[in-house]
Amino acid sequence: MKDGFVKIACCTPEIKVADCDFNTNSIIHNVIIAHEHGAKIIAFPELCVTGYTCGDLFLQDCLLQNAKKSIEKILENTTNLDIISIVGCPFLFEHKLFNCAVVIFNNKILGIVPKIHIPNYTEFYELRHFSPWPIDEIFYYNFSSQNYRIAVGQQKFRCKDFSDFTFGIEICEDLWVADSPSVKLAQLNANIIFNLSASNEIIGKKEYRKTLINAKSGSLCCAYAYVNAGNSESSTDLVFSGHSLISENASIIAESELYTNSIIYADIDVKKLAFERRRMNTFSHTLNIECGKFEMQLTETRIERFISPTPFVPSANTDRKERCEDILNLQVSGLNTRLKNINCKSVVIGISGGLDSTLALLIVIRTFKKMDFDFKNIIAVTMPCFGTTSRTYDNARKLANSFGVTLLDIDIADSVIQHFKDISHNKDTLDIVFENSQARERTQVLMDLANKYNALVIGTGDLSEMALGWSTYNGDHMSMYAVNCSVPKTLIRHLVAVEAENNTDSIKSVLIDILDTPVSPELLPPKDSEISQETEKIVGPYELHDFFLYYMLRWGFSPSKIFRLAKIAFAESYTDSIIVDWLKVFYRRFFANQFKRSCVPDGPKIGTVSLSPRGDWRMPSDVTASIWIKDLENL
Repeated sequence: MKDGFVKIACCTPEIKVADCDFNTNSIIHNVIIAHEHGAKIIAFPELCVTGYTCGDLFLQDCLLQNAKKSIEKILENTTNLDIISIVGCPFLFEHKLFNCAVVIFNNKILGIVPKIHIPNYTEFYELRHFSPWPIDEIFYYNFSSQNYRIAVGQQKFRCKDFSDFTFGIEICEDLWVADSPSVKLAQLNANIIFNLSASNEIIGKKEYRKTLINAKSGSLCCAYAYVNAGNSESSTDLVFSGHSLISENASIIAESELYTNSIIYADIDVKKLAFERRRMNTFSHTLNIECGKFEMQLTETRIERFISPTPFVPSANTDRKERCEDILNLQVSGLNTRLKNINCKSVVIGISGGLDSTLALLIVIRTFKKMDFDFKNIIAVTMPCFGTTSRTYDNARKLANSFGVTLLDIDIADSVIQHFKDISHNKDTLDIVFENSQARERTQVLMDLANKYNALVIGTGDLSEMALGWSTYNGDHMSMYAVNCSVPKTLIRHLVAVEAENNTDSIKSVLIDILDTPVSPELLPPKDSEISQETEKIVGPYELHDFFLYYMLRWGFSPSKIFRLAKIAFAESYTDSIIVDWLKVFYRRFFANQFKRSCVPDGPKIGTVSLSPRGDWRMPSDVTASIWIKDLENL
């Protein structure tokens, strides 16, 4: 459970209706399998000890007594297993029968949770046998083999030594009602909700079930584990598919195949869920409820969930092109609104033949097309200097000419050399002054052209550069509207690729060559006419830095936890030592460059991670990174 990961399991066991002995052995067998797999909790379907489809046999004392003996047998046979079992079983309390979930751990019943909402419509007739449990009532029960009182009622369960490991339970119909018990459980800080269900299969129900569970886990910022009865149930009138699901914060992370009796597993990051609730100040919390506490050995969870190396990029199982179109349209909408509100019909943009300025120009083209503005009012400026290569220079010009924008070609070398003379700097000294003087001269040219043409300077810098401080303060750091400000480098590649597919062959060929060009500020002289200054060889691979940025900002993870995830995500790409080295670079650069982020221009927020000082990220510019670096050094 190191770093907040808890492996959970949902099991649809093979059962025989009303055969408690067979069902009990099946449950114990699957508990052992899940324990060997590293699960800390396993949940079974509603009434799985007896079977859900017993009908009027639920009124038979023989069945109820055998069900109670089954719980005793499960207690005895799972005593030495470091796993919590949640089992569905009928129970009699005060001469009434209740549909219950029994929570078992280390030869102890931690608590019993009865079903609150009893369906009695269409194919369901549970009120014939079961009573609804009063939602706020707690009853204390003395189980025959236990010498302590057991709380019966809606309650949460919490690990004593790991408070974020907190879970609650509801049963089947409790999910489908408007005011489900899970709402209160989440407000009581239950990070995982288990639902023991017997939901029969009909056409269309699978999709509706997934939508409902995803929406519930999203609105409650929780993991929702739904375990369903399988095809061992009676088929007299209904068919049960064993469709079990685990959703974490509105995303399905495990799902069983229909009509199979199986176990599904998921590594739930409870610290991540707790962080999300802290971040959302609208998430309400309450404290007053019965709490079943348990002590469990805090072992390291073997992570089996997929860790994407590109968390900012739409996943392959979604329509990536459609998502990229949404992002492009969002950027266009931001620029459209800005131009309309300030009554501006002209823009100035510096183009280098690199990825960022290419995407910015494409956004401007889309915006002008949407606003029916003349493309001639797009003033694209190339500003070759000491480090410019013919490849990037030619691509910038080809792109501008292909779209029919106004192209200005301004060589800034003489201006920069004059500036070196003014400040008594040796032009042969290739230092930070040599580099930044070019960047600031380019920005001055753009700003003065904007004054000349009554235009808006479009910024081209991206989120990854902002995070690393890879910009010249008051140089490319500055603009009048920054369309790429919350788009990371890894995502920019996909957006440009989408635009390549959307355009003519001549434009497409230029965009493909830009995608193949190494990322570079081109501030140092070329070597053999090739780019000599590759950004990723200086500050590190952007795919790593975007990964670090996502998990640091979006989820507040510690460096050691980010490293653990990066090792999994990049197992085939980078060694552990390389990941650590670049992670240290990331933290040092991130903390050292807040002063640049404190005064960045306006720009549209695209995703959940943004570094705008006006809304998303506020941090002192003189803060120290010592505890983050120390965490890395202790790896």
